[in-house]
Amino acid sequence: MRISTLQAFNNGVNGLQRNYANVTRTQEQISTGSRILTPADDPVASVRLLQLEQQQNVLGQYKANLTAAKNSLSQEESTLNSVNNVLQRVRELALQAGNGALSAEDRRSIAAELAEREDELLSLMNTRNARGEYLFSGFQGKTQPFLRNADGTYVYQGDDGQRKLQVASSLELPISDSGRAVFEGGRNAGRLSIAGTPAGTVSGALVDDEVSFVNFPTGGIRLEFTDPDNPLSYTLTPVDAGPPPVDGTPITGSLVEGKDNLLHYSGVAFYVNGTPTVPSTYTITGPDSDPATAPDNRVGILNTVAALRKALEEGVDSPQGNRDIRDAVGLAVTNLDNNMTALDQARGQIGARLNVVESTLTDNEDVTLVNKSVQADLRELDYAEALSRLSFQSIILEAAQQSYVKISSLNLFNHLK
Repeated sequence: MRISTLQAFNNGVNGLQRNYANVTRTQEQISTGSRILTPADDPVASVRLLQLEQQQNVLGQYKANLTAAKNSLSQEESTLNSVNNVLQRVRELALQAGNGALSAEDRRSIAAELAEREDELLSLMNTRNARGEYLFSGFQGKTQPFLRNADGTYVYQGDDGQRKLQVASSLELPISDSGRAVFEGGRNAGRLSIAGTPAGTVSGALVDDEVSFVNFPTGGIRLEFTDPDNPLSYTLTPVDAGPPPVDGTPITGSLVEGKDNLLHYSGVAFYVNGTPTVPSTYTITGPDSDPATAPDNRVGILNTVAALRKALEEGVDSPQGNRDIRDAVGLAVTNLDNNMTALDQARGQIGARLNVVESTLTDNEDVTLVNKSVQADLRELDYAEALSRLSFQSIILEAAQQSYVKISSLNLFNHLK
């Protein structure tokens, strides 16, 4: 086979370039610590590495969302703890105001502190986050959730939405709560209606046992005083829904003379004040008997405090005035307890979400470590093997260079005389 001088030179140069490229590639692998410099080096491993990197990016976004969720929930939890502390003080003031030995002036002093606590509660319920959004306005982050009306009552302006963040592939975590659910979720103990004359003989009706109230007659109860020889004797009859109403089994009893008597029936408590007029009939009905006219089933914290404050401010030193304060305090304390129960439920839910955040963060960190380990196995270089290969390739390159010099120096013209 004839080999031309040009062919010999080209073969030598190509061999040198190929060997030099091998040495250079190995040296680059050693300097970068990666055995895959281009997808062509290992197509299967390259695809797997791309998938793992995409998963790492998703986990990074989840981690950012989890951090944001933790910050939001922690701020909400701190705010609710502050609200609970204020409510504890408000409850103490309410119980103090129920002391019958206090004068109207004493109660107005208590009302003055209640007014300050009321403003404090309003400020806490209108708390903003770091982005300037209201915590408790649902989806309406730019709308102030609670607003004081001209008559001193309060209205909720937000909605019932819960803002959520995706913290895992199939998990969206609520990071907020609506003010209606948290601060207006307490059952209204005063959701009863009293009818009968003369007015004021029966007062202070409230639901003091929600469990027993489930069995309260749908038509309410009827309290009758019909014995002229014993005006303290009464008959209490449960009334079922009609038409026509069907009476249950009557219960008879007698009041204690010379005092206001507190009676209980099926989770309902009410006062009979003094000696009733004979004959007289009173009915106490629940919200189911006439939903159109019945008081609301739910009552907010702010309206509860405002109603108590107003009663203390307007109270007078008289037997009837003392009864009005007694009824207002009893209703306020029960509604505060109901609202604090709802508040504790919200705090428990926030605590559960924070636990989910912590466990999900731990899971993400574990997955991240596994991904990095797999990526290392696929990408990282075996330095011992690479250094050995580099030494071998360097020897081949040097041999090729030396052989090229020898071959390129051969020339037949050197032998011509």
